[in-house]
Amino acid sequence: MEPSASTMIGERLVEDMSDAERERAERVESVLPALRAAAEEADRTATFPAGHVALLRDAGLLGLVVPEKFGGLGGSLRDLAAATFAMGTACPSTALAYFFHNTSASRGLLPLEAVDAGLFDAAEIPVVRAFAEKVLTRMAGGAWLANFASESVKTEKANITIATTARKVDGGWILSGEKSFGCATGVADYYLTSAKLENYDTAEGLATFFVPRDAPGVHTRAPWDGLGMRATANNGIRLEEVFVPDDEALAVPGAFTKMLRMSRGSFVGNQLAIAAVYTGCAQRAYDETLTATTRKTFADTGKPIASSDVHQLIIGEMTRQLRTAYLWLRYQLAIETCEPPLKSKQEVFAQWRLGKGAVTEACFQVALGAFKAGGTSASAMSGVAGRALRDLAMGLVMTFPAERGMLEVARIVTDARANELFTPAPEGRP
Repeated sequence: MEPSASTMIGERLVEDMSDAERERAERVESVLPALRAAAEEADRTATFPAGHVALLRDAGLLGLVVPEKFGGLGGSLRDLAAATFAMGTACPSTALAYFFHNTSASRGLLPLEAVDAGLFDAAEIPVVRAFAEKVLTRMAGGAWLANFASESVKTEKANITIATTARKVDGGWILSGEKSFGCATGVADYYLTSAKLENYDTAEGLATFFVPRDAPGVHTRAPWDGLGMRATANNGIRLEEVFVPDDEALAVPGAFTKMLRMSRGSFVGNQLAIAAVYTGCAQRAYDETLTATTRKTFADTGKPIASSDVHQLIIGEMTRQLRTAYLWLRYQLAIETCEPPLKSKQEVFAQWRLGKGAVTEACFQVALGAFKAGGTSASAMSGVAGRALRDLAMGLVMTFPAERGMLEVARIVTDARANELFTPAPEGRP
């Protein structure tokens, strides 16, 4: 879609915004100039711009997806996808860190849904409700939450394996472990940290804790210098005997799996908004390529660079890849937000396992095209194409690569078909 003068950037992804969604998107639109102005220097220094926390807080955006009754803006996944997409066109690093802040809301929304569904007993409900509401009211009140789950420990059967431990002591818990991935290290007010309870070796023992950024025993890992978005403060943390009070923990056994049952797809339930970050970044690279190649001309003929056969082919392929990303993303958004649901949870989950890889691979190809179209003169890392090429490389591996998603879906599909092929013989037949 080519935007009109009155179209906000977020509407390039979510084209049918309601009046309320437009009002929330206007808040996002208002911060984009500042994000865009700081993006190049933030990338060069690999530093999250500290001023962005206040910028987003003052705009009310830290409570974007928090219900109004808890003080938030009452936005949905549609709002979050539009926001991360728009921010991705300005500063992908900020957009990514902002996405992970918003994933924290699932630790509040899903437990409350599980309570309403009757999944917790009477003794558990007050504890679960208090923690869930604390997550949401802190977000709405302007606290930045960093969502720390991922670790360097890997197992064959899961995308994320939690090795950080939580040991019960009088009045609270002692946390020990290392988190290898988590945006806003040293920036967020709290690290919302996953850990496993003692004497549990299944997901039933996974728990969530509020860890203040400056709590004793919390240490920042070595600076992260990865192939990806450099200004996300993505260093990770080490927890050395960190004490967390009981009222700052959701340590009810089984709470994690009960929350999982309430999401429309994956546990977090808003994973597609991270793919929206990459799509926004790809859109910016695409727009910059078109602007540069249509304005710059050949010295001998005066024709635009974009008119050459090579550039026509590159731009055509970039257009195809970008529209592929939009199609996958919009469909996923539709099946995760429509009411009543069109697809079962299993179908939504399988679609995302394919969609994540399809979107991120397509976006990377857009950046690769921008790199080719710009040539040597546009290959500097300070340029949009150079930064996008590196930024979008992260999407190829974050959470899981496209190959893993395809493998999982293939197993789901073939196992279902195999089960169909084995049925009881009709009566009277051998």
